[in-house]
Amino acid sequence: MSSHSPRTLTNASWALRAQFFVTGAMFATSGVHVPTVKAHYGLGEQALAMAMLAAGVGSITVLTQAGRIIGRHGPRSISFVMGSVCALCIASLIHFSSYVGLLALMLVYGVSASLFDVSINAEASEIERLSGRALMSGFHAMFSLGGMVGAGVGSALPSLGVTPQQHLLGAALVCGGIALAGSTAMLRMEGPPAEKAPLSLPRGPLALIGLLASLGMIGEGAMYDWSVLYTKQEVHADAGMAALAYASFSGAMAAGRFAGDWVRSHLSGVSLLRLSGALGAVGMLLALLVPSPWTALIGFALVGIGFANVVPVLFSAAAKVPGVSPAHGIAAVSSVGYLGMMAGPPMIGVIAEASSLTAGLFVVVVFAAMFAVFAKRALP
Repeated sequence: MSSHSPRTLTNASWALRAQFFVTGAMFATSGVHVPTVKAHYGLGEQALAMAMLAAGVGSITVLTQAGRIIGRHGPRSISFVMGSVCALCIASLIHFSSYVGLLALMLVYGVSASLFDVSINAEASEIERLSGRALMSGFHAMFSLGGMVGAGVGSALPSLGVTPQQHLLGAALVCGGIALAGSTAMLRMEGPPAEKAPLSLPRGPLALIGLLASLGMIGEGAMYDWSVLYTKQEVHADAGMAALAYASFSGAMAAGRFAGDWVRSHLSGVSLLRLSGALGAVGMLLALLVPSPWTALIGFALVGIGFANVVPVLFSAAAKVPGVSPAHGIAAVSSVGYLGMMAGPPMIGVIAEASSLTAGLFVVVVFAAMFAVFAKRALP
């Protein structure tokens, strides 16, 4: 029986929702200012890509140790420190004058964001276990909502005369403050001894769960990076309609995650993954085979609903693998997932360069279909 009172669990749940929201908002804030960073440091496309890669390298590197770090210090302490570091990195995005300074900053941001992400997901898994209810999708819905709000605020502020540096500082103060306050309400969790699982590397069941997470995150990355360009370039939508492509995907994903806990209480993880894969594949096929702006938006929305609960289901499964702590399991799956998110969009770009963007995005159809094929094997 849990030693935590219902009130304590409720407070921790709401604090954690705020932290997921903040994570999405900080992610979106940094994304909105990619053009700002490019202009401030005078970067070309390749140099900018290397800066983004530095964050990915930091993420992948620390994820191999995240389970041990969080097991030793607990999600509460790690989220307190790393939430603060993330906010400082956001505030400092255009503080430096040298490219080397930007690379170092992005490396630190990758490390801190990954540790913060794994710590709140480990806490989410524990709250879900103690409450006896499906909650993970709702937590991840707050990440999607935070991303929508962060992107919306970042797009609106320039017309109000707010400078990029003022926006970054303001976002850092607000997000950092919420992250710090939220961490104080988190549960005190003791991790297993570090030697029980010294590295968060995917093995056995975690390897296949990680593979599916990677496929899902490739799909998400494809929508982030290519949906607007596809709608404008391949189906010849105007700029305003094309801008709705990502909004249709992310809005549908947020809605799917808010409904996801109810769905997970009525469907098994295997059934949900199969349904998710089928819906994602059908949505992507609709967008690619019926080349019109409206069908593209409808298709992207279906992809968003289809992919909405893939990561929550897989993270919950990773946290329950016997003999592995939740932090180790989630970190292991995250490490493979991040590799997919890093590698997927460039892979689609290579195919698009050789053939067309339509051909490149067929990768999403194939990967979505693989959820249905491997769901039962990954989640027995």
